[in-house]
Amino acid sequence: MFYVLYNILSIFLLIPVCLYHLYRSLSRGRPPAFAERFGQIPTEELKKIGQRPVIWLHAVSVGEAIAARPLLQALRKRYPDHAILVSNTTETGRKIATGFPEKDLCIYFPFDFLPAVGRTLDRIKPAIVIIMETEIWPNFTREAARRQIPLVLANGRISDRSFSGYLRFSWFFRHSLELFSTLCMQTDTDRERIVAIGARPGHTLTAGNIKYDIPFRQVQPEERAALRERYAIPGPLTVLVAGSTHPGEEELVLAAYRELLAGHSNLFLVLVPRHPERAAEVAALLERANMPFRRRTALDASLHVAFASGEVLLVDTIGEMMDLYALSDLVFVGGSLVPTGGHNLLEPASVGVPSIFGPHMTNFREIADLVLKYRAGIQVATPAALAGACRGLLDDPGQRQALGANGQAMMQDNGGATERHMEVIARYL
Repeated sequence: MFYVLYNILSIFLLIPVCLYHLYRSLSRGRPPAFAERFGQIPTEELKKIGQRPVIWLHAVSVGEAIAARPLLQALRKRYPDHAILVSNTTETGRKIATGFPEKDLCIYFPFDFLPAVGRTLDRIKPAIVIIMETEIWPNFTREAARRQIPLVLANGRISDRSFSGYLRFSWFFRHSLELFSTLCMQTDTDRERIVAIGARPGHTLTAGNIKYDIPFRQVQPEERAALRERYAIPGPLTVLVAGSTHPGEEELVLAAYRELLAGHSNLFLVLVPRHPERAAEVAALLERANMPFRRRTALDASLHVAFASGEVLLVDTIGEMMDLYALSDLVFVGGSLVPTGGHNLLEPASVGVPSIFGPHMTNFREIADLVLKYRAGIQVATPAALAGACRGLLDDPGQRQALGANGQAMMQDNGGATERHMEVIARYL
């Protein structure tokens, strides 16, 4: 009865969903992907997977796609004769995944409309479906189970903020959760929460966080110099990268930057909004603040006019965050001074750069606690404390180096989740 009612509702919701997808695509200057969303994958694209058994990994957006990278690398190495298909829901996630050399094909995840889901599964015929973090669609899980396709939830997590909502609608989610072959959760708390929502206890385990398995390394001076040259940043400047910022946060970062410039005449800011489509909005903010800046897309390598202290590089692209962290001296990780839930602190840690972050880290609670335990970063309680925390690290290069080394020790000590996931996946391949 649940699925009958759900599919009746999906018919009524189809037009609003399509209109929203059309609006979202056109407003961001991208063509809508209705064909793929309804399971119409071009034959020429399907030739990329051929007759090989298909491993289908779904990563909703940018964060999930980046987190999936260690798992994709392990899958490619262990199953060289399989085709790897990556699906995404967002356009930015698709753009990131398209650049992964491990994949054979990228598609958009189908709308959870019964004909679309069935058509997609029948065309791809996956040997297994791996869903990153927590993405639960009733028709997709049911149709995969009907075709006896194993379903694995990888790197699963239930944040503090979302748990009450999931629990309130457990009558809705449990129908899908019961169909997963195995659910690999990041922590014991995540495992307990997913079971409370409706997953089968015997099919749920704690496997750790794959994000700890991103490669970590010490950036050599030659590489840092080459990266700075690429972005027209003179070597002597001290670089502060504000990564994955959200609305209301850029103002706070710029206020701190202006305050810091009074005592640090060689400071330079790289500002990276979480969503590059907000670049025009952030550019207008910089203009109102009389802060000289250039967009990343406007950098002309042939002219190569170098930046100066007090200016800003506004990054309006995706896929460059790790290079920007690697060239930096200090990182502020956004989404944490406003109640967004924070972002990934492991990325700066993986290149030996200390991070500063705010109080709102509910989506990365475990990672934030570990960063503080290892003394790999500093958490500020209020936006007003941001400038002071930055100043302390800018004045003490030795402390920056120590925190960076602590971050790499943290990465080394907490890896291994990818291999635990691979042991689960091997049961079904």
